[in-house]
Amino acid sequence: MIKKLFFFFLLIPAFVFSQDVSIIKGKVVSESSLLEGIHIINLSKKNGVVTDSRGYFEISAKISDTLQFSAVNLKARRYVLTTNDFSKDLVFVKMESLITELDEVAIIQYKNINAVALGIVPANQKTYTPAERKLAAAEEFKWYSPLLIPLGGMSVDGLLNSISGRTSMLKKELVVERKEMLQMKTSDYFEKKYFIETLKIPEIYVDGFLFYIAENERFARAMKDKNKTMASFILSELAVEYLKLNELEISKIKADEK
Repeated sequence: MIKKLFFFFLLIPAFVFSQDVSIIKGKVVSESSLLEGIHIINLSKKNGVVTDSRGYFEISAKISDTLQFSAVNLKARRYVLTTNDFSKDLVFVKMESLITELDEVAIIQYKNINAVALGIVPANQKTYTPAERKLAAAEEFKWYSPLLIPLGGMSVDGLLNSISGRTSMLKKELVVERKEMLQMKTSDYFEKKYFIETLKIPEIYVDGFLFYIAENERFARAMKDKNKTMASFILSELAVEYLKLNELEISKIKADEK
């Protein structure tokens, strides 16, 4: 009996220590070469950090906390911390790549020189982005089978793409592309100092805020309609939400600056 009590009291400090918040170090691993700027939010404590150029990060957390990992080019995932993670020098978190990346893409736009002006395509013809073009090709109606009439007359190619998962993958790529385009368009409409000085977003959180607003359908619709007044109004609302989400981390930054 005495031995059992002895071991019980030995376990109490370990249990108390496991409830304490500490800094956990980790690294994101992926086939993608772009590992910088991946957003990591502790959903339990509502604090967040971003990875460095090699995918390394440090974040305060405790056992059972859930970490949310997200980036434009990677599939978002959640990771629940265990006791074993706190015994490691480094926690490795694997993330899947969403799209095939190019090393470098140079885009030069000329307002008066385009496919219509050069007579390559007729005026008023619908144009497609790269992701839209791939999806349209995957769903293209080429030849039909009478057996598919109950399914609405889907083409054999379309059915095979649907079964193989290619159509689903291309739809995900289209969603990612649209978010990236919205982020670039937002950066063109609003200067960086607007986010920092007007919306009061700390400079290190501006990129994360752009990723955050790209998920909002109201903002996307306002930008599509080129309604800058409405877009500005929605940005103000989203900034308040985003600041609340990161208020603990922002308070820490301000304290360090003092």
